[in-house]
Amino acid sequence: MAESLKAEIDLSKYPYINKGLEGIVAFSTKKSFIDGQKGELIFAGYDIETLAENASFEEVCFLLWNDRLPNQEELDDLNHRLQNNRELPEAVLNYIKSTPKSAEPMAVLRTSVSMLSDFHEVSAENDKEFWVNKAISITAKIPTIIAAFDRSRNGKEIVTPLDKKSTAFNFLYMINDEEPGEQAEKTMDLCLILHAEHGMNASTFTSRTICSTESDMYSSVTGAIGALKGPLHGGANQQVMNMLLDIEEKDADPVEYVKGRLSNKQKVMGFGHRVYKTMDPRARILRGMSEKLSKETGHETLYEWSEAILKTMKDEKNIDPNVDFFSATVYYSMGIKPDLYTCIFTMSRVSGWTGHYIEQAENNRLIRPRALYTGEKNLDWVSAENR
Repeated sequence: MAESLKAEIDLSKYPYINKGLEGIVAFSTKKSFIDGQKGELIFAGYDIETLAENASFEEVCFLLWNDRLPNQEELDDLNHRLQNNRELPEAVLNYIKSTPKSAEPMAVLRTSVSMLSDFHEVSAENDKEFWVNKAISITAKIPTIIAAFDRSRNGKEIVTPLDKKSTAFNFLYMINDEEPGEQAEKTMDLCLILHAEHGMNASTFTSRTICSTESDMYSSVTGAIGALKGPLHGGANQQVMNMLLDIEEKDADPVEYVKGRLSNKQKVMGFGHRVYKTMDPRARILRGMSEKLSKETGHETLYEWSEAILKTMKDEKNIDPNVDFFSATVYYSMGIKPDLYTCIFTMSRVSGWTGHYIEQAENNRLIRPRALYTGEKNLDWVSAENR
C-alpha cells in the first residue's frame, strides 16, 4: 500500500468507512476518465470536446460498447440495427397507453424497460455479441417509450418510429409528429453525446452491481434508471428548470432569489460536483449552445438569468455549474417539458450503462462490500409484556 494512502487510513481501526464511498476505487474501466482538477472528461481515449465536435451519438455508442470507434461499414451496420429495433412490443405499448396520465415519466420508463425483458431471446450464450445485441435493443427502444408516453398522456396519437435517420432525429420526430430541422437534430445529438457516460456515478455503480450478480442487462438498466431518477443524480436538471420557472412566475430578481436560497440554507440545483473542482467540461459546451438556442427561440431571458445565477454562485460560494445547469435551458428552448429531462438523460446514458455491463460481465466478480456495524451487541432478552 502506498505511503500516502497509509497516512490517510488508520489500519488499526479497520474496517473504516468513507461516507458515500468518497475516494474509494471499486473498479478498473476503459469507458471513461475524469480529471476533476483540470475539468477533463475522456470517453475511451477521446476527450469530450473532440467527440462533441466530430462524433455522432451512434459512434459514441459503438465506442462505449467496443472501446474503439467504428469504421464506416461498422457504423452503417450499427445504424441499421438501431433503426430496426425501435418498435415496441404490443404489451409495452398497451401499458404505456393504460398507465395514469399523471404518472412520473421516469417511473413509466423504468417499468417499460423492465417489461422488455419478457420479449428478448433467452440464451445460454453469454458473450460479447449477445450483450451488444441487448444493448442495441434497449438503446433503440428507450426513445420510443419516452415519446409514446408523452404523446399518450397528452391525448395525442402515438407516432410509429422511423426505420431510418439518427436516434436524435427519430426521437424529435416521434415526440412532435414532424421531422426536425437540421439544427434541432444536431443539438439533440450533441446533448446525447455529452450525457452518454460519466465515470462511476450512482446509476453506473448500480448497473455494475446488478450485473455482478449475473443478472440480465434489463435488470441492470432498470436498476440504473431507478438510481438516475433521484433529484441528487439525473433529476437535478429538472429541478434547475423548475427554479428558473419559479423565478419567472414570481417575477423575482434571479440574483436576489439565489441569495435568498443560500441564506436559507437551501440547495441551488445545477451547481457543484463530487468530482469536478472547476467547471464541468460538458457545462462549458452546453453554455455556448444555450446562448445560441435561447436567441433563436426567444428565450434570451432564461439564458440571461442563468448567467446571472452562475456569477452569483461563483461570487458567493465559488462553485461552478455542472452539466445539469445549462442542459435545462437547452431542453426548454427545444420545447421539451421539464419532467422529461431525466428521461432524455436516460436515453443517452443507457449507452454507458450497457458498456459498463459488458465490461463487468467480461471479467466479473460479485460486488460485496462490508458495512461498519454501529449498533449494540449482546443485549439481554426481555419478554414482550415487560418491554
